[in-house]
Amino acid sequence: MSGFTGEKFSGRAGEGLSTAIWDAVEQFRGQFEQKSGSRMGRGDVRAAVLALLAEKPMHGYQLIHEIEERSGGAWKPSPGSVYPTLQLLADEGLISAEESNGRKTYSLTDEGRAATEATADQKAPWESQGVRDTHRAGALPKAGVELAQAAAQVGRSGKPEQVTEAVDVLNEARRKLYAILAKD
Repeated sequence: MSGFTGEKFSGRAGEGLSTAIWDAVEQFRGQFEQKSGSRMGRGDVRAAVLALLAEKPMHGYQLIHEIEERSGGAWKPSPGSVYPTLQLLADEGLISAEESNGRKTYSLTDEGRAATEATADQKAPWESQGVRDTHRAGALPKAGVELAQAAAQVGRSGKPEQVTEAVDVLNEARRKLYAILAKD
């Protein structure tokens, strides 16, 4: 096959090629996972919960959903971080819970309102630079993994001519990506 060199690409179309492409997908994914993530500190969960409850009473799931939505999907706190935070805030007297229809709805107490007013000049945690950077970079790894998966599919089931054509497309995509960086 033209365009393939090295031992990973020897043999019939799709044999070593498929393995090599999946190795590349995993390497690509690993590079982004090291640089980004949706994990935030405990103080950020606390600040986010207080900021949202300052707007209106909510139950735990609403808080999780609202944080995810406001961060553009870059940060979705787990129930394992939100519910203990709610309990801690209740223990501190900053929020109270009212049960209705089998759900606890949380709202700020007077002490909680005073605490949120004291930090009103600070940005909400979902507006922080780290969350924005994670959201901005989130589309790139997804697109790259999807591209690599399509290439792997061509490698597994494509005819030799299709594999050659796919290699040309990928090489062109690589050149165009570097051209984007060269514009600066």
